[in-house]
Amino acid sequence: MLNYNEIKPGVAVLIEGEPYVCTWNNIMQKQQRRPVNQTKLRHLIKGNVIEYSFQQSDKLQEAEIDQKPAVFIYEKNGEWFFHDAKDKSRRFSLSDEMMGDGGQFLKGNTEVVTEAFNDKIFHVKLPIKVELKVTEAPPDVRGNTAQGGSKIVTLETGAEVTVPMFVKQGDVLRINTETGEYVERA
Repeated sequence: MLNYNEIKPGVAVLIEGEPYVCTWNNIMQKQQRRPVNQTKLRHLIKGNVIEYSFQQSDKLQEAEIDQKPAVFIYEKNGEWFFHDAKDKSRRFSLSDEMMGDGGQFLKGNTEVVTEAFNDKIFHVKLPIKVELKVTEAPPDVRGNTAQGGSKIVTLETGAEVTVPMFVKQGDVLRINTETGEYVERA
């Protein structure tokens, strides 16, 4: 059981039998009143966000989230196929909505971590940085380069990223999967 002040960002709790994860909290105490933990909670399966205030007397049950390693195989027609990291015969697939924007940086045989509640997968944690090869890069164009200049290149997964002018076709780049931005050349 969790006390009201133990609900912080990243902690998963059950509210009325539904799993939520805390994304923001603020413990507030007004004059001569009991402290209150104001939180924003995101539903793990539906994705909607609610605001909830926990009183000092509240006791909450922590949601049990299972994390399992998996390996990405391929994507076809909006369906993403994975297999268990230990057993290649145990395959499963996820929809485009579950993968989100980070899926565009996945290539075959990339290890990921799946998060599940009651054996239902609700999220796929990608590696923070991935290395991808540039397949298409426009030529460098001189012009207004007072800010350094940038161009858009296409990566081997089909994703498009804004990079500095010096990046050429065939370069291998490190990309941050959380922000979708160029980090450095590998």
